[in-house]
Amino acid sequence: MTTVVPTSEEDPALSVVRFTSELAWADAGPEVAEPQVTRLCVEAQECMVMGRWFDLASLMLTSAEVIFSKVAEKDLECIFTVICNVVTKSESPDEALEMAKLISSKISQQPKDKPALRLKILFNLYNLLENPYSRFYVYMKALSLAIDGKVTEHVIPSFTNIDSFLKEWNLGILDQRNLFLAISNVLKENKSSGKDYFKFLTKYLATFSGEDAYTLSEAKEEAVHTIVEFVKSPDMFQCDLLDMPAVGQLEKDAKYALVYQLLIIFLTQRLDAYLEFHAANSTLLKSLGLVHEDCITKMRLMSLVALGSDETGQIPYSVIKDTLRVSLLNLSASGRVAFISWLTLLGLTSLAQINDDEVEPWVVKAITAKLIDCKLDQMNQLVIVSRSTDRVFGQHQWQSLRTKLATWRGNIANVISTIQANRITDDGSQAIQGLTIR
Repeated sequence: MTTVVPTSEEDPALSVVRFTSELAWADAGPEVAEPQVTRLCVEAQECMVMGRWFDLASLMLTSAEVIFSKVAEKDLECIFTVICNVVTKSESPDEALEMAKLISSKISQQPKDKPALRLKILFNLYNLLENPYSRFYVYMKALSLAIDGKVTEHVIPSFTNIDSFLKEWNLGILDQRNLFLAISNVLKENKSSGKDYFKFLTKYLATFSGEDAYTLSEAKEEAVHTIVEFVKSPDMFQCDLLDMPAVGQLEKDAKYALVYQLLIIFLTQRLDAYLEFHAANSTLLKSLGLVHEDCITKMRLMSLVALGSDETGQIPYSVIKDTLRVSLLNLSASGRVAFISWLTLLGLTSLAQINDDEVEPWVVKAITAKLIDCKLDQMNQLVIVSRSTDRVFGQHQWQSLRTKLATWRGNIANVISTIQANRITDDGSQAIQGLTIR
């Protein structure tokens, strides 16, 4: 027979059991309620004495939804602080994990009822846990609750710490995949920064390296979303999506092959290719939420970058004009004044006159976006490029970088050799002068 050890003050856990059971049985009348409350309290005491912490947590959570509907938020937080604290009693990480699963599942059952409070309780539980995987499990529950309860703004600040969380949690690939997808869904629901959404979608897709075709198929929808986000973004001009198997599978996919083709155009081709694609697939672009005018603007900049990667480093105005398909500078008088001021701020030579073509405004836009570094030779109608951004950074780009580094290394070695040779010559001259003086 179990022996109940008396204490001078009632244990907080026992007080919660007593309070919640009284609340749950209040409508049944004292004759029915009192025996039930006594039974539950005795059972709770037995659990504490015998160290059955999971059973105690389960008992405390029996009337969880009743508590949420009848108790003030401040009292709710106190009650669940006591319930969550039970996870610290167990010496078994497995038991603590099971309790964390039980508690977080109960808290998440009605996400639209006091969602911000439920989320706060989950993070309190997270902070009480010591086992890394238990923390990860509760965090995932919090992300799900944030989406279902429409309170994503409360979890987004934590995304800045994801790298340190990953080190702490030491997750396998599958768990990382689920985490990145959940974060992407939160950002999508919140309509947050497109760059952050793209960043975590890319991290998600990167976890599919080396997977079979069946597993890869899970990522098709997210691969499409990632491509669309890249094309849509007005300030993203470089990515490595073409190197990802999760994206590459779309090339021969009956449903999404055209989306893959669109990515190829934006990363490797020029404006004329996009215009041909749009002429044949305008309905598709609209269904993806892409605005034709915005796509043209981005493709003009990316086409200019492609021209800037030419080894000669010199682009005639006429080539830019033909590639970007611009002929008239549709600026008002005030717009022309603003444009000249813009050039001055960038440290470029002012225009002698506004030309009919729109070459220089597009060059200025590319410089502002940090896509190229260049000078405008207005006399010879040339853009002289000293640096341009690569839209993709694959094997060819790595080889080019290697060649440049080797060249720089050789140049530095030659400079050092020259300096050392001059130093020896100077030392010899000084020695001869010293002998002559003597």
